[in-house]
Amino acid sequence: MTDKSAFDEKLLRAAGWSPGANNWHEKFYKKFFTVQVFRGLCGIALFFLVWYFLTAIYVPPRFEFIPNPVYLFTQWISANPENGISIFSPVYYRHIFVSVLRVYAAFGLAIALGVPLGLMLGWNKTFRNMVFPVVELLRPIPPLAWVPLAVLMLYGIEMPVIFVTMMAGFFATVLNSYLGVMSINETYFRAAACLGFSRWKVLTKVIVPGALPFIFTGFQIAMGVAWFSLVGGEIIAGKSGLGFLIFDAYQNVQLVNIFIAMITLGSLGYLSSALIRRIGEKLMIWQLRERGQA
Repeated sequence: MTDKSAFDEKLLRAAGWSPGANNWHEKFYKKFFTVQVFRGLCGIALFFLVWYFLTAIYVPPRFEFIPNPVYLFTQWISANPENGISIFSPVYYRHIFVSVLRVYAAFGLAIALGVPLGLMLGWNKTFRNMVFPVVELLRPIPPLAWVPLAVLMLYGIEMPVIFVTMMAGFFATVLNSYLGVMSINETYFRAAACLGFSRWKVLTKVIVPGALPFIFTGFQIAMGVAWFSLVGGEIIAGKSGLGFLIFDAYQNVQLVNIFIAMITLGSLGYLSSALIRRIGEKLMIWQLRERGQA
């Protein structure tokens, strides 16, 4: 370390700032080798240990049909799996691709329709008085209750599944966007009025940035509910995807395939939510700085 870099580091520490990582090795280490990551890995390891204990060492009644994780993992990475599904099976990736495509299409529709509606509900009192009761009337309806209507009204296989998946995320997006607008301090609107902001400028400079934290919380919730609603839609109305794989494995008593599909769904859902969180952190860096987290 040169004298200048050493001086700069001391200056940053004296001001109460932590010096940034100098290269990608340090950045990678600081990002992934943290106490939080270690605790998360410990939790996952403990979960699989309990699973192995209850399926291979002490097997309670009705647990004898559940595969132990060691056998499950060996089948998952096998070139010749007993039930035809592993990381070497092209059909496995076709199911994943179809499910991911459906979820992200439904998620995109939920955002495109839900965010503007939620912002309008919070922004316009007349619109809120007319539309919000309808939203609250439809919101408690389970996504699977829409399946018969979707199958009758929409063409093909894909559109009913995407519609059912979209309905789950739509209301989460609407409600969080609405709550985001309602959480904005009245002072900001008064300041905007004093500065002569037009209604469009109030929307783009006050409402959208102020509601953004709630909106991204709604995105995470919407993505989560979209994944588990997708399974129901694929089981009832689909002929492909991870939900269909679970149902097909159940009908053929292929329990290993059920667990492979379930773990795959959980992993994809986690990665999707992590991606949304990461994008939200980038867009709301100002909020993290206010909290002293960036």
